Amino acid sequence: MARSRMRHRRDFQIAVSGQRVAGKWLVLHQKTLVKQGETPEPLVGYIVSKKVGNAVVRNRIQRRLRHVMVSVLTQLPAGSLLVVRVLPGADAASSAELKSEIASLLIRLQKRQVRV
Repeated sequence: MARSRMRHRRDFQIAVSGQRVAGKWLVLHQKTLVKQGETPEPLVGYIVSKKVGNAVVRNRIQRRLRHVMVSVLTQLPAGSLLVVRVLPGADAASSAELKSEIASLLIRLQKRQVRV
């Protein structure tokens, strides 16, 4: 969704400084911000480098990830910043495989946050 899109460099920097989990095709960075009196929607940003492929490949992967993230946004805590970094080779993964990896990585992130 457009309103949950991360737009500012500062937000990317904050999210990358938080918790990190890696999978076969993706690395997720998450940081939950606590703002008193506010419960903002979670923001999601994507990092797809040129190592992943040319512009057509990068944009295709980003569109697929945005589609997958629509169903996952409800699982994120309010006020959280999530950055999805795509690793080389992710273009070979199907949308179902990407969705499965995101779901498992989010579960690992939640377990890690409970421990901290």
